[in-house]
Amino acid sequence: MSRSSTLPRPRESVFTGGLEPYRGDVNVVCSPNLRECVLAMEDCCEEAHEAQQLLRNGTFDLPRMRKVLESQRVFLLIDEGTVHKYKADLADEIEPQINELIDRAEKGLNALTRREGLIQSKVEVAQAMQSRVATAPTSNKREERRLQMLSKQRRRLEDEVKVLESEILAHTLGTGNKRSASRSFAP
Repeated sequence: MSRSSTLPRPRESVFTGGLEPYRGDVNVVCSPNLRECVLAMEDCCEEAHEAQQLLRNGTFDLPRMRKVLESQRVFLLIDEGTVHKYKADLADEIEPQINELIDRAEKGLNALTRREGLIQSKVEVAQAMQSRVATAPTSNKREERRLQMLSKQRRRLEDEVKVLESEILAHTLGTGNKRSASRSFAP
């Protein structure tokens, strides 16, 4: 590094007379402290210039980097083994709950089947009673009234049987879907 203070250079005159040097300064010796101060100032200026160059080189790409860093999408790549592991963990976690729901549905279906059987037997009993009453001559109004009540009860029970049959059909279809869904979760 060459210091600008150590290079010989002509001094500009304060007088308008030209480039003739002033002879009185030729033999003047500068104070060593002043020379040290000038050298230290030149060192500081050179360091500041180098720091400025370094900063400029480090930040000239800032607008492009800002656009790159503003990206909001983050992609995480994982291997297939990890995916299978998490899928198996999820299946192990969900499978007991699905099996419990299937058991509940089957119990509900069995209860509805039993209820349907009871109602069906009531309907058969009511039909048998009606056939007996229809064959026997009605001797009084009390029996006729009883016959009307039994026929109403029979109609009501038949309606309940139809409702239960539709519920059983709906549960059967729903349980079949749940069973196939539980099989698809198996790892």
